[in-house]
Amino acid sequence: MKSVNTHKIYIYLFLILIITLIISLCIGSVNIPLSKIFNILKYNIFSIGEIDRTYNGILWYIRTPRVLTAFLVGGGLGICGATIQSLFQNPMGDPGILGISSGASLGAILSIAFGLASKSIVIMPLMSIFFSFLAGILVYKLGTFKGKVSILGLILSGIAIRTFLGALNSLILTNISDNLAKEFLFWSMGSLSGRHWDHIYMAGVPILFLSYLLMRNYNELNILLLGDEQSLSLGINVNRFRKKILIYTSSIVALAVCISGNIGFVGLVIPHILKKIIGNDNKYILPMSFLGGGIFLLLADLISRIIISPKEIGIGIVTSLLGAPYFMYLLLKYRRGEN
Repeated sequence: MKSVNTHKIYIYLFLILIITLIISLCIGSVNIPLSKIFNILKYNIFSIGEIDRTYNGILWYIRTPRVLTAFLVGGGLGICGATIQSLFQNPMGDPGILGISSGASLGAILSIAFGLASKSIVIMPLMSIFFSFLAGILVYKLGTFKGKVSILGLILSGIAIRTFLGALNSLILTNISDNLAKEFLFWSMGSLSGRHWDHIYMAGVPILFLSYLLMRNYNELNILLLGDEQSLSLGINVNRFRKKILIYTSSIVALAVCISGNIGFVGLVIPHILKKIIGNDNKYILPMSFLGGGIFLLLADLISRIIISPKEIGIGIVTSLLGAPYFMYLLLKYRRGEN
């Protein structure tokens, strides 16, 4: 383990988070003065003071839910990436790379295409959770040879599953209305546009709770880094534990996909950067990955909103542009290590 002051890292992350939240609330297609931000938040939370009604509608009903959604989705994806890397002893583990996000997308698209999502608010999340878990199990089975998890095997299995599920998604999209197809296209690039408080209650709160459950398993994840045989000798039922954690991570990813679409590389980039700073102890990596992932997606969302304002680009495009080069760097580093 690296000898670093983790308390200082927490303080830095919280300071960066607060600054990023304030900037995200202030800046957009309509810029809101900082003084009005505090007045509006104080009025809506504590019913104190007076407010500008025009700014209140923009800030409280449009921008604040979007900013909180970005933080919770980013935090969920960040902690899932860190968890998956420990779960499979795979430094390049990520919900997107391993096909879990694609499984969640398929579940969401099926629920909408067949009109199931309109019948109940819980159908889309449940279908997304089921297909994301199924994708994760398939990748794990295909990437395991003679009881050992292969890094390259997981990546290749993830590519195969993602390609197959992507083909199924495309097949569904060719047989639905043009309006739905355009909506799916924008959603598949990742978007937080139009998020409101219902999304926070429906998906944000469960993401927060499931992330807490993952943090509670930090000790077992640390032991798993020693290898399956050592973990078994220390009393951990490796297969049962992996399935339990896969349910947690699949659920988080599915909920994130339901409200934001496909957003990649958050779970790859953030845990890697943090591990370079503080080492591999999941006691610190998991909560810090949540904070770091939330900050990363807040910044990506801010860029997506202002880069061609008043229009916006998909947030998934921004995270891919930032994350793909880092993934290529890791692959080259891994290949040099192999050779």
